[in-house]
Amino acid sequence: MSFNIEGGDDEMMSEINMTPLVDVMLVLLIIFIITVPVLTHAVKVDLPRANNQPNQVQQKPISISINAQGQVFWNDTPIEPAALAQQFSQIAQQQPQPEVHIRGDRKVEYEYVMQVMAQAQRSGVQKLGFITEPKY
Repeated sequence: MSFNIEGGDDEMMSEINMTPLVDVMLVLLIIFIITVPVLTHAVKVDLPRANNQPNQVQQKPISISINAQGQVFWNDTPIEPAALAQQFSQIAQQQPQPEVHIRGDRKVEYEYVMQVMAQAQRSGVQKLGFITEPKY
């Protein structure tokens, strides 16, 4: 807002003073001109060449199910505890180890699930997970 000091007009001038706006814009422009070369500065590096080959295909996870009676299933096939220990030992020897997914029935006693987990740990299985169903 500016005032007329010289004369006798009591009218206010309603013109916008553009000088401060232009000053601010020029300062911002100078700041951007200075910072852009810093942001785009890169170190020149001669990178080694390599063949692009896909990684190994991840093995299918092994599903171990335990029903309400405590019976253990290996990929939907019933399995005895001695055979389960042998299968876990074979999995532990594989490189990379496949994942082992445990699915316990809602009504199974916790002891049966823990026995399977303990057997997997004793055999050296590293990748062990649980499968649950979401609650709706």
